[in-house]
Amino acid sequence: MSNVYDFSARSLDGRKMSLRDYRGQVLLVVNTASKCGFTPQYQGLEDLYETYRDRGLVVLGFPCNQFGAQEPGDAAEIGAFCRKNYGVSFPMFDKIEVNGTDAHPLYQWLKQRAPGLLGSEGIKWNFTKFLVDRDGNVRGRFAPVTKPEAMKREIEALL
Repeated sequence: MSNVYDFSARSLDGRKMSLRDYRGQVLLVVNTASKCGFTPQYQGLEDLYETYRDRGLVVLGFPCNQFGAQEPGDAAEIGAFCRKNYGVSFPMFDKIEVNGTDAHPLYQWLKQRAPGLLGSEGIKWNFTKFLVDRDGNVRGRFAPVTKPEAMKREIEALL
């Protein structure tokens, strides 16, 4: 796979979505969870999306239950939680795994393109963020502790 547009994933409503649909846009790809200490970052992600979507930013949320079982719900519960509590309007996908042999191919690719600290590929926790440029290339990886608003400069540089 040469860029992010070569992948697809299922949306929360079960539709197979090609990431080609986002060609030419800047993407912020995030593994999310509803019962995590970082869950309030949904608000920051939504704020970024609302601020920059007209300029070409799309936030893509990928729920994951691999860290402390902090995303136990099904697709309907996840969607309802995100809308009710944080007004999430950016695209959300069906629950995936981000580490291990069953890791979604998108995440296998993202981790290879942007390793973490000391070259480690594994995702350490919920709300790890990958910034992808308009050509589909990974331009940055941000730790869960990095608040969405702290990435404005990097996002604006790609817009």
